Amino acid sequence: MAKGTKGRKLVIVESPAKARTIGRYLGKDFEVAASVGHVRDLPAKELGVDVENGFEPKYVTIRGKGKILQELKKKAKTVERVILATDPDREGEAIAYHVAEQLGYEEEPDRFQRVTFREITKSAVLRALDEAGSLDMEKVEAQQARRILDRLVGYQVSPFLWKPIRPGLSAGRVQTVALRLICEREDKIKAFEAEEYWSILALLEKDDQAFQAKLHQIDGKAFSLGTEAEAHAVLKDLSGTTFQVSEVKRRERRKNPFPPFTTSTLQQEAAKRLRFGARRTMRTAQRLYEGVELGSRGLVGLITYMRTDSTRVAPSAVSQARDWIEDQMGKPYLAPSPRLFGGKQQKGAQEAHEAIRPTDALLHPSEAEDFLGPDEARLYELIWLRFVASQMAPAVYDTTTVDFDQKGNGGRQYLFRATGSVVKFPGFTRLYLDTTERGDHKRLDDLEPLPELVEGDVSALRELQPNQHFTQPPPRFSEASLVRELEKLGIGRPSTYAQIISTIQDRGYVEVEKRRFFPTPLGDTVAKLLVRVFPNIFDVDFTSRMEGELDRVEEG
Repeated sequence: MAKGTKGRKLVIVESPAKARTIGRYLGKDFEVAASVGHVRDLPAKELGVDVENGFEPKYVTIRGKGKILQELKKKAKTVERVILATDPDREGEAIAYHVAEQLGYEEEPDRFQRVTFREITKSAVLRALDEAGSLDMEKVEAQQARRILDRLVGYQVSPFLWKPIRPGLSAGRVQTVALRLICEREDKIKAFEAEEYWSILALLEKDDQAFQAKLHQIDGKAFSLGTEAEAHAVLKDLSGTTFQVSEVKRRERRKNPFPPFTTSTLQQEAAKRLRFGARRTMRTAQRLYEGVELGSRGLVGLITYMRTDSTRVAPSAVSQARDWIEDQMGKPYLAPSPRLFGGKQQKGAQEAHEAIRPTDALLHPSEAEDFLGPDEARLYELIWLRFVASQMAPAVYDTTTVDFDQKGNGGRQYLFRATGSVVKFPGFTRLYLDTTERGDHKRLDDLEPLPELVEGDVSALRELQPNQHFTQPPPRFSEASLVRELEKLGIGRPSTYAQIISTIQDRGYVEVEKRRFFPTPLGDTVAKLLVRVFPNIFDVDFTSRMEGELDRVEEG
């Protein structure tokens, strides 16, 4: 340690943008510098893992990072303490460790401190500095285990593609399983044989209000009308019948708001609502997290850390949201009690982590919009709406089911059913409604209201309408549904989904048409060859179990 260093501190983060924001919050005794991502990795042109000696990794300085490390070493010599403030996840911990190792951590570990914060605001940064700790070696080892495993699979398996297909192709522990899911879905679609079936709708009217009732049962049971002749036989049997209400059921239903976003749900909703790919979503969220110049407010991070699988939220943030709701929308729209969403949403979620939320719920999207680019403004609005809506009252619906029990001319019983819904109180839906796509369930909001009907009422029959249908194959994956499937199966982790999807696109293994994934002939060949040659490595259940084992390494 050089002369005159007493009291001075060097804070090291990953990105220059993050360094600029944090630098604004700290005094003259602090210098903030960026590593610009990872500085050490396994070598690019060799395996870099000693399989004969306990799978010992051989880390080297990444090309182009030597100069950055030299600068950091130079700065480290002029300070009393080095504070490692990289992101609060496995990758951030690994970056912190490799930087520290290069700056003399092994010789003087007491000079180094580790701080983490999940939002880049002045209060969060200063609080983190007050609570500084040490490197989390279990996280470092977890990242190292993943990196070694990925290298072993990629490096050892990829050459099997070169001779039968072409040189330079790659395989990956998780990317190949994701590709497999897309290819197997395509195989199901190609093998699918559509079957004809018919439905019958009664087009009815009561008090000048048109509505529909669908044939629900025949002779008290579910039914199948496979041909046009069978459908017309039902119409003939029902000719001349009067549609009289046999039963009315009314029920109040409450729908609670969604929890704030995790990485996975943010990617899904941004894909459906904003048409953002996972990579675009994460890149935009990164900019919102690292800091934006907000006029008189200065440089401030607008959202909490965007790589998380927890829905937990801080009580202070909840209070802010509740204050805004009560002030702007009135007490009826406020949830009866604060919702902290403490439960784990995914295996491996860490409860110390928070959901993705605004750092200041009182900063309305319309106020932030003037300082943001189009993508940042739209994503910030989505995150803000979802979080604030999570503290609102449930939406209340009056749902009505009306049955028409019809006796056919031949003595058979036909039950027609109409279902409707009326919004009794909009609650959180006044602020936020989720977006749906093909394959999603129908929402209560999508049901039309029915006319006022009581038992014994007769409705005018305008038409009995037979409709031909064909069974549909499963839909191809969209970005949203692929992310949902990966999360459900435990393939990869939310922080890796954007990279997985980008990789299989960049390699030319899949193409996107009308926002759906199609495997290319190359992708289909690669997936089928690898699954045939290495059935265990690229098995969905094996990959999921391996993710669980890697999580256990991190948990110690």
